[in-house]
Amino acid sequence: MTSTSLASLTVMDLVLALDAGTTGVRAVAFSPATDVIATAYRELTQYFPEPGEIEHDAAEIAALSVQTLAEVAREVHARGDHVVAVGIANQRETTVAFDRERGTPLHRALVWQDRRTAPQCDTLRLAGHEARVRATTGLVIDPYFSATKMAWLLERGVLDEALAPTLATIDTWLLWWLSGNVEGGTLATEPSNAARTLLMDLNTLDWSVAMATTFGVPLGLLAPIRPSASNFGFIDRAVLPELAGVPVTAMLGDQQAALFGQAGFSTGVVKATYGTGAFVMANAGTSIPDVVEGLLTTVAWDLGAFGPATYALEGSAFVAGAAIQWLRDELHVIAASSELEALARRVEDSAGVQVVPAFTGLGSPFWRSDARGSIVGLSQAAGRAHIARALVEALAHQVRAMIDAFASSGLVLRELRADGGAASMDLLLELQATGCRLPVVRSASLEATARGAGTLAGLSVGLWPSLESLEDRWRSNRRFEPSEPSAVDNAYRSWIRAVERA
Repeated sequence: MTSTSLASLTVMDLVLALDAGTTGVRAVAFSPATDVIATAYRELTQYFPEPGEIEHDAAEIAALSVQTLAEVAREVHARGDHVVAVGIANQRETTVAFDRERGTPLHRALVWQDRRTAPQCDTLRLAGHEARVRATTGLVIDPYFSATKMAWLLERGVLDEALAPTLATIDTWLLWWLSGNVEGGTLATEPSNAARTLLMDLNTLDWSVAMATTFGVPLGLLAPIRPSASNFGFIDRAVLPELAGVPVTAMLGDQQAALFGQAGFSTGVVKATYGTGAFVMANAGTSIPDVVEGLLTTVAWDLGAFGPATYALEGSAFVAGAAIQWLRDELHVIAASSELEALARRVEDSAGVQVVPAFTGLGSPFWRSDARGSIVGLSQAAGRAHIARALVEALAHQVRAMIDAFASSGLVLRELRADGGAASMDLLLELQATGCRLPVVRSASLEATARGAGTLAGLSVGLWPSLESLEDRWRSNRRFEPSEPSAVDNAYRSWIRAVERA
């Protein structure tokens, strides 16, 4: 929790952002200058029933959301500030089944990293559905997305005894819960999340009957799609008295929220978020871009009354920060994540060691759900520092592979805006700039996801008058220029060979 001395406070209208991520839930209060006024965080329990399976407790996500929002609200109210709106950002493809009548989750949520539906995806591809799915949704058939997770829950009868069954992404679950749940909570989603289900038509920004039939998911079980900037409902007093009556005026998937938080309002602005995974997203304008091999076409946001829908091209690597945690918790190469960079800098290179962090398959641009993580090139000369260095390099290589795919998109990329926890490592961003031949600009706020949800919520209620006013408030804290690329290029070629063996 952060706080400011009460002696020198100016009473302000604030917005609150709820960032319900993969590893934890964070609430952040932003001032009209987009400064962070208060923040609270709770870690989320991870469940691993079987190899390749990852689950969350949706009830825990709701409880942690209430706790963090209440903690921040109490602090800002103690200052005399007024909360005018709440925005929600969430892990996108994670799927929850719940009963609106009883108010209970019907199964633990299936996390976006979960790979249990890989066989169903193989069957759908072999049946020839890939091209039609790609043309309609902008996505590939992969366990990453929600539709096969929803089908898996249906096939196992999870919803059979529910009185009011619902299949949803986490934005819908949290909005419904915070706005009153069984006592009249709002049921809704928005295009940046709906676009990640394999069930939304990019042209209409509505559910596709053809995709619902293909994946076997009845559309009646899904929430209505509204613009990302909407009055979604009001926080219910019985759920969260500290914010009773405050409107929820924005919802965005976490990566789209990060692009918004990075002021990515112009075509060609590209950001890289180094979170649990690594995600590269570029604003592609207000027309649906052509399919780019290795990348996804998706919705960035729909501003509704405030502007047209904006599309994006995206690359997704499933593991980034999660590999750092693995190095810490399972291999004990480091005692804390913050030690990784210092250890990696003890050596000039990885001495031939290559890490492929494909713990849950490979995402963009490879799309191989059968890939597995590996460490190759070990010798007696390799030590802890070389493994640490190889992992940092691997994080940069993953993003480079995605940036290379953007080269065929026709978008002109001027710089890469970086955020997320691992973006605090100078070494990573130095390697990234050189490998991608692009300047890398680190955001002054690494919590771009919360900033995006909060600022879109504030835009919706007039706290900021325009996108231009938000762009003027975006700040970076360091710029990394490309250097001599030969050593980085050699390491990248070795890493690609390691990927092929994985």
